[in-house]
Amino acid sequence: MAAAIEIYTRPGCGYCSAAISLLQRKKAAFTHYDTATDSNLRQQMFDRTRAGATFPQIFIGGTHVGGCDDLYALDREGKLDGMIAGEGPSA
Repeated sequence: MAAAIEIYTRPGCGYCSAAISLLQRKKAAFTHYDTATDSNLRQQMFDRTRAGATFPQIFIGGTHVGGCDDLYALDREGKLDGMIAGEGPSA
């Protein structure tokens, strides 16, 4: 079963667009939270990440993976596909 993917973004963010683009290329279903449409979403993101104040912030299967650079790093390491498939991070 595929992992639930959530991404918090803000308008005009190139890193947000790049992260969404990668997820779309992977044909991964995700929930997109645009923090500009609801200020509560920004607070929710801060509460969940604890330290993540940059955009985007991405969660896969409830695990905070970080931002765009972190997502691309997981892909380069060959770990992203397994996480998307719900297999958890590879060691």
